[in-house]
Amino acid sequence: MTQTGKTDESRGFSDPEYWNFMYDEGTAPWLIGGPQPAVVALEEQGLIRGRVLEPGCGSGEHTILFTKLGYDSLGVDLSPSAIAYARRTAVERGVPGARFEVANMLHPEEHPFLSGGFDTVVDVALFHGFGAYGDGPEASKAYAAVLHSLTNPGALVHILAHSDAAPGLSSSISDDVIRATFQDGWEVESIEASSYQGFITEQISEVAVQRGLPAHGHVELAAWLGRIRRL
Repeated sequence: MTQTGKTDESRGFSDPEYWNFMYDEGTAPWLIGGPQPAVVALEEQGLIRGRVLEPGCGSGEHTILFTKLGYDSLGVDLSPSAIAYARRTAVERGVPGARFEVANMLHPEEHPFLSGGFDTVVDVALFHGFGAYGDGPEASKAYAAVLHSLTNPGALVHILAHSDAAPGLSSSISDDVIRATFQDGWEVESIEASSYQGFITEQISEVAVQRGLPAHGHVELAAWLGRIRRL
């Protein structure tokens, strides 16, 4: 796929079929067989509470974790194949009650289950796509506005985003993008250097090597971990 001024990946960001292929074929580099350690640490630190929303939930590992721990948690994703994958994974993990729904996060009005009232949002590698692709700052601001409408005052939004501080496998952003996006109605409490775990498959091996990464297997990538409070 090509489009003037945009990469194949940027064009595919808002196309469910782009993501469906990765889940149907099992080639997505974020399929690591468990939750991101940075997210596990958030829960251990007491930073997950109340009703939890995971936008762009992908394989569903974090929503499964939260559900298993007793949180009222919902995972949503643009890709029907991702949701099917997450539901299968939940059964395999012994958490069949984990809830997943297909949704476009920029259009919550189309989805009754996105009626608001969330106390925590855990965004793992979705936000940076709005920052790097789509309509750039406009899409990021629209996404932040949606999150504001879906959360209760005092709610926490955790963002684990690919960092531009080191080579990665896909889109990456600076920490300034997070600060610039979450302004009116938000307080950025912290943005820290973190890491994102990935898995390099044969399909992306050539790209990984070109970027100075291993040709295969698990890899630790630079990330930002932001904590933003809804005012």
